[in-house]
Amino acid sequence: MTGPSLPLRAWYLLGGRLPVRHREWVFHQATKPTWLVWFGVRMFLQVLPLTLVIVLALVLGLGSPLPLAIACGSLGLVVGVYFGVSYAIESTDHRLTKYGYPSGAAAAVRKERAARDQERYEQVWRSGS
Repeated sequence: MTGPSLPLRAWYLLGGRLPVRHREWVFHQATKPTWLVWFGVRMFLQVLPLTLVIVLALVLGLGSPLPLAIACGSLGLVVGVYFGVSYAIESTDHRLTKYGYPSGAAAAVRKERAARDQERYEQVWRSGS
């Protein structure tokens, strides 16, 4: 599995689509234990430009005080990331279907890993009692 170059990774984090040759890397990113953190970072980077546009429009276009504009933009950023992360499982699975994976493949892999981790946890604590 070859990862994309640094500019392609940046493009991916900003919401871009990678070439199909990186499909295994995308699948790995969507199924590794820290997938949700990376999804949150990706959502933050996608919502941030719109937040900046809102702040600039409020300050330059409407003459709002800068602290108020920053507060409004920050609220929009928080709400945007919140709603994005609320649909993280569905969004990730949909993204992987664009790379040729069956629907629900990432969720199934994560569920399987969680079951293995739970089993390992129970074995350690049952043998200790």
